[in-house]
Amino acid sequence: MGRPATHTTQQFLDAATKLFADGGARAVTMAATAKAAGAPNGSIYHRFPDRPALLSALWLSTVGDFQDTFTQALGDATTLDAAVEAATSVVHWCRKHPDGGRVLDAGKQAFGPADWSPEARKAVAEGETDLRKALKAATVNLPPLTGCTGEDVVLALVEIPRAVVHRYLSTGRTPPPKAVTLVERAVRKLLSA
Repeated sequence: MGRPATHTTQQFLDAATKLFADGGARAVTMAATAKAAGAPNGSIYHRFPDRPALLSALWLSTVGDFQDTFTQALGDATTLDAAVEAATSVVHWCRKHPDGGRVLDAGKQAFGPADWSPEARKAVAEGETDLRKALKAATVNLPPLTGCTGEDVVLALVEIPRAVVHRYLSTGRTPPPKAVTLVERAVRKLLSA
């Protein structure tokens, strides 16, 4: 019977997230991640067979948590308040997880998806499909209620919150509370026009 694992997958992912936030994708090596997690070098290979597996898991974990928060806030996208809650959830999530926000801000391409396993690429595609479905529902449901267009909805739910958090995350700062207010005001104004 082997020894029980002393380091969890989540501990390695948390360490990799911090490494990425501090130094970009180049900083996320197997050895550096193990060291940052306080684990022996070999132990990381029990969780991830190679660096592309670590990078894909980092992206999948981060984007999955973010998308769950966003789609839960959006719900069935049948009210202006749901749209505002979804848009502001982007800022709230990045405030709560600033290192994760930097992962998202960098985008999937920063994590070398061409080297990912077919299973990881499939999981990412499924998550992207789920997000597109939620946004599609919003572009169908909200315009008749608000008088806005589908393009307005996408701008309100995706582009406005993304632009607001990017200005902070791209310079290593956590979005301040006023960023929530800014997104809320802009989205409410756009979708109430």
